[in-house]
Amino acid sequence: MTVPARYAVWAPNPERVRLVVDDVEYALTRGDDDWWSTDEVAPVVGARYGFRIDDDEDVRPDPRSRYQPDGVHGTSEVVDPERFAWTDEAWTGRPARGGVIYEMHIGTYTPEGTLDAAAAKLDHLVELGVEFVELLPVNAVNGEWNWGYDGVGWFAVHHPYGGPDAYDRFVDTAHALGLGVIQDVVYNHLGPSGNYLPLYGPYLLQGLGNTWGDSVNVEHPEVRRYVLDNVRMWFRDHHVDGLRLDAVHAIRDTTRPHVLQVMASETESYSEFVGRPLSLIAESDLNDPVMFRPQEASGYGLTGQWSDDFHHAVHVALTGETNGYYADFAPLSALAKVLEHGFFHDGTWSSFRGKRHGRPIDRGTSPATALVVANQNHDQIGNRAAGDRLAASLDDESLVIAAALTLLGPFTPMLFMGEEFAATTPWQFFTSHPEKALGEITAKGRIAEFAEHGWDESVVPDPQDPTTFSNSKLDWADLTSERGARILRAYRVLVALRRTEQAFVDHRYEANAVRFDGDDRWLVLTRGLLGPDAAPVHVVVNFADDAAEVSVPDATGEELYRFGEASVDAGVVRFASRGVVVLR
Repeated sequence: MTVPARYAVWAPNPERVRLVVDDVEYALTRGDDDWWSTDEVAPVVGARYGFRIDDDEDVRPDPRSRYQPDGVHGTSEVVDPERFAWTDEAWTGRPARGGVIYEMHIGTYTPEGTLDAAAAKLDHLVELGVEFVELLPVNAVNGEWNWGYDGVGWFAVHHPYGGPDAYDRFVDTAHALGLGVIQDVVYNHLGPSGNYLPLYGPYLLQGLGNTWGDSVNVEHPEVRRYVLDNVRMWFRDHHVDGLRLDAVHAIRDTTRPHVLQVMASETESYSEFVGRPLSLIAESDLNDPVMFRPQEASGYGLTGQWSDDFHHAVHVALTGETNGYYADFAPLSALAKVLEHGFFHDGTWSSFRGKRHGRPIDRGTSPATALVVANQNHDQIGNRAAGDRLAASLDDESLVIAAALTLLGPFTPMLFMGEEFAATTPWQFFTSHPEKALGEITAKGRIAEFAEHGWDESVVPDPQDPTTFSNSKLDWADLTSERGARILRAYRVLVALRRTEQAFVDHRYEANAVRFDGDDRWLVLTRGLLGPDAAPVHVVVNFADDAAEVSVPDATGEELYRFGEASVDAGVVRFASRGVVVLR
């Protein structure tokens, strides 16, 4: 694909559409399919253009704009999707299931907050043992900084990050280092500022909204194609290896096949064409295995989905917090169930929702790696009142317990940037809406949301305050602090263990078993129970601050890893307090 042969835009709503290229206006002709176009002027790389709709004299950006150098309210710039000189011909990709994923927000990963600056630090991830870097949304969004989930230019890379050229350099660098790239994308809503799509056509379902606004009208064939073409763009033009699909439970689609199933089918087809694995990972609040069940078994056929149940169970076991949605995860049995069955809520009563929630996973046909798990991520940190990380309140032993359960468990592990060196900086909710009224609404809404959940609203930072953003940037000096270096060493060892021990790559549910004591608060996760060469490995954890004695009778006593004050003798692990021991 090169620069399109003509300017064209789908716009069934208006009676008249005019094209403006470098301040010169041209009339557009409407086709029977409601696509407007002209042969009077051809696209040229670098040209600035946009559309005047009906009698509006303002020039609006192209719904499929590849670049918005002056922001989401400015004109679009013509970009050649094939302009970049890729050097990743030897990159054959890798399956996302079972890979170690590292979640990153470009704006706060480095002091500069750009794609080029982030690319310069990818060596750190290689040394850590990471296999995929997952970027929070980079699409065009109003303002300088934002989490990215209020994007309105789905086909354009945010200008402050460096635009499309910097994005391609980032992916090319990652591939050269052996890292896959997963891009977080949002197809369930559009942001509140710069969303001009409704001027063009029925992109949104008016009055049928979700938490963030009107739902995207994926049931309309052209809007559906708009979404599917965006999926293809990331794979074809930007060479990414996977997409993380934000909050798919908020996508309203009553048609069959479901848009997610079509997305999976088209991605699989393109994967076969390019000869490398391509992945789709859903963020779903439904706890429904339909997401990753094969299409032959009436599923959508996605690669996997995020599982918050794991996070909640680990978080409660380590912190003791039981407010809000954490309440159901108070007993240690909740973590045991998650480790053995994947979902905790699999048809069980959810006190937070006030109803039964979820469906059980068929453990015989679905690998555990279809679930992506984390002990920290952008949501679970950033949606806390103060945006505080686990490192702000837990000791080193607790942090390494969380890491061990994440990295040595049966699921696909994901780390959040900075957790590997116990980052001292928070990660808070930040926005930079230029519109004063919108900024005030956002700040007030944030405070009201936390008050609803019983949080102390006095500790909620103003998302519009620039210091909320700057405070959330990683401090790379933490990497070489005494604590940071100690935690980083632990993470590197744990990542290496999952590669060198066969037990940790057997992702069948039935190859795992859990024993625990809810009163004394210890747990043993045994991996690798099946197969002709089965050599089980035991991850022994003491969550209690008190001493504990845990019997592991079938362990030979070979110690693979230890963090915390503990000793092993004749199949018995004796902890002085919190800690983790890994035994063969």
